[in-house]
Amino acid sequence: MYQARRIARSEFIPIRNLSYHVQVWGQPSPDRIPLVMVHGWMDVAASYQFVVDAMAQDHYIIAPDWRGYGKTASGGVDNFWFPDYLADLDFLLDHYAPTDGAQPQVNLVGHSMGGNVVMHYAGVRPERIRRLINLEGFGLPEAAPAQAPGRYAKWMDELKKLHKGEMDLRPYDTPQGVARRLMKTNPRLGADKAEWLARHWAAEDVQGHWRIQGEAAHKISNANIYRVEEVRALYHRLNMPVLAVEASDNSLDMWWKGKFTLAQYHERLKDVAQVEIARIEDAGHMMHHDRPQVLAALIERFIA
Repeated sequence: MYQARRIARSEFIPIRNLSYHVQVWGQPSPDRIPLVMVHGWMDVAASYQFVVDAMAQDHYIIAPDWRGYGKTASGGVDNFWFPDYLADLDFLLDHYAPTDGAQPQVNLVGHSMGGNVVMHYAGVRPERIRRLINLEGFGLPEAAPAQAPGRYAKWMDELKKLHKGEMDLRPYDTPQGVARRLMKTNPRLGADKAEWLARHWAAEDVQGHWRIQGEAAHKISNANIYRVEEVRALYHRLNMPVLAVEASDNSLDMWWKGKFTLAQYHERLKDVAQVEIARIEDAGHMMHHDRPQVLAALIERFIA
């Protein structure tokens, strides 16, 4: 099994009536700008371990489990709203990088869903971010207002399925079963890393089954349509240097079959004043698992 080089400590902090689990590497100091790393959909904070281990320098790194993932409970909700991630991040920064502290700004990294969160958050609170790194947080295809009735109907129908137990996540008999599932999803993921991730991505229940630490309610479609004009208005407010990292595997083509392309994403990035686009070869969407050394070097170069 993979052996972690830098050991994280777990902290639980109160955020909006939830006990938020946070993985922390390193120690705070006046000369260390906090590096905040947020994960994507159906992932956990521990997923950044390989990148943290690959870094050449010791950093003060803060990585939360989003609400309803990992060791952070959801509070019993039956669906999740994107603005809650922005507010949760705001409270997290109030705790770890208060505006009246020695380091009121942070370097902020987000992957996939987390990449979208950090791009939006930095557009709302640009003064809190020194450098911003977006790992394939592409956003979504543009939606038309006429799609709203159907979207609301889909949202309500999926809520009924959830409450009937029709959207539950399947359990696994062993952590090795979880590891095989991870490797099936990502063929580049080696068995050593998959075995390590499985014990963070899933947890054993009282019956001895291993269950994914991501609530089934995350599978519910967003009730609101995606408004590109609002997103671009947020991008326009990004006044810090931004690094947009892409993998050589084109995930957008795989997911959207031409409905949303890399060229369209790049067009949106033109609204960002200072943006650099970087590409990692021989990597898929889970680039932090596939090429942690390359990604770590990109991050450290950008925040230096």
